[in-house]
Amino acid sequence: MANAEFKNKLEQVLLALGISLMLGIVILGQDFRNSLGQSVGFIMDPLVTLLGASNFHIVLFIMASITALYASLIQKYTMDWELMRSTQEKMRVFQKQFREAQLSNNTSLMKKMEAERSEMMSQQMEMSKQQFKPMAYISIISLPLFMWAYYYISGHEAATMVFPFWGEQILTDTIIGPFQHWIFWYFIASLAVSQLIRKALDVGGV
Repeated sequence: MANAEFKNKLEQVLLALGISLMLGIVILGQDFRNSLGQSVGFIMDPLVTLLGASNFHIVLFIMASITALYASLIQKYTMDWELMRSTQEKMRVFQKQFREAQLSNNTSLMKKMEAERSEMMSQQMEMSKQQFKPMAYISIISLPLFMWAYYYISGHEAATMVFPFWGEQILTDTIIGPFQHWIFWYFIASLAVSQLIRKALDVGGV
């Protein structure tokens, strides 16, 4: 009983922390983002010093790898993947049958399936809850790291990286809209590492 209570309390604290970070970044604005980035500097700045500012893309790759590993572990141990797959399959079958009933104008079948819709919606709500909790947990690590990278790169606007086919690019230059080169590299690295880790850990049956 004590262990269960401790686990519940810990989950509540972590959820509150994750949600607070997400809301703080959106609501409190640039000052909060800069403060968060600065606070992570005592961990990440020595890594930049060790690798050299000219190798900031390597720092971003390491950061992406850390967040990918952390996110994969969180998702593996906090989500019911069997429920996810079962709910998705049920919804796929339900939508197919409902479309067929509509096309054939089978009103009796549509009425019967309307009764099933509430149960399907309930299962989808449960699935959404399962997806939200990991997102809040993941934000505890990923958001501070991302804000640190944003804060650091904003103060080193001359930092560059050589991209395949593009050549050397300034990391703070934009590709499309506010989407900068360093953000593009971070997400590409994160996606690639995440796929490898998820396959190795068998997360979500990937």
